[in-house]
Amino acid sequence: MTSGWDLAPSPYAELSRDEWSRLREDTPLLLSSSELDALRGLKDPIDMTEVEEVYLPLSRLIHLFVRSKGRLRDTVDDFLGGETTPTPFLIGIAGSVAVGKSTVARLLRALLSRWPERPVVELVTTDSFLLPNSVLSERGLLDRKGFPESYDRQALVRFVSAVKSGAEECTIPVYSHLEYDIVPDATQTVRRPDILIVEGLNVLQAPAPGSLGVSDFFDFSIYVDARVEDIRQWFIDRVFALRRTAFTDPRSYFHEYAHELDEDELAAFAQRVWRDVNEINLVSNILPTRARATLVLHKGKDHAVQRVRLRRI
Repeated sequence: MTSGWDLAPSPYAELSRDEWSRLREDTPLLLSSSELDALRGLKDPIDMTEVEEVYLPLSRLIHLFVRSKGRLRDTVDDFLGGETTPTPFLIGIAGSVAVGKSTVARLLRALLSRWPERPVVELVTTDSFLLPNSVLSERGLLDRKGFPESYDRQALVRFVSAVKSGAEECTIPVYSHLEYDIVPDATQTVRRPDILIVEGLNVLQAPAPGSLGVSDFFDFSIYVDARVEDIRQWFIDRVFALRRTAFTDPRSYFHEYAHELDEDELAAFAQRVWRDVNEINLVSNILPTRARATLVLHKGKDHAVQRVRLRRI
């Protein structure tokens, strides 16, 4: 098979899974099957083979990026004749609803924290910056939750800017998927991590002219990709799985769907939400940001990563 490096000139290296997996070299697997079970998202079939062949090479690559950033900081210190304070390495992870980006984020956090340096790795999701349901309702945006306008984007940029600037402590809201809303008075505090992972639908969006976007602060970014048709089926499968699990909790925003809809009605509901909300957001807002990522993980119908695209320049 022709290597991605041998194709016509391109800013990207296109690598098959086999080519990518060989780039793991001697990166050790320090994650157990039980730990992976705890990290795996609902209906995400990721296994230890996937970790070894896809995510260990990715862990190695990010490690090289972090070391390179350290050398660049040393160069700046030499030029200025002083010493700057190290700031967190920021990683952005984007992709559609139901594509598995949350699992990727949790898995990367676990793998990166096991490096020999034992870095402190924090993970935040942009769900924490969704506007409360009451505000979304007032603005007529409740059915557009997840679209760019449903977030407090200024608060997100302020948070990432503060972390990147070396702030001692940053506190953000907490979002509950069970309650489908921001939790009043609940907070998450981030205290100067070595690495911060920011996961969300639209984290790679370009900012408006003359302003900063969250993507401007990333040192490395990942887009989790798949065919729209496959993601649609994964979303529908996940809705059925949630009906048997989270929706049965009386506190769930979608509790009524656990009992009041038969299978055909639930399928129709899931297809409608996908068609009228998630697919529109994916095609209009999320997918166009794929080209901005440092690395693209493309999944096949079985959820396994088939090929990788790495930006070279």
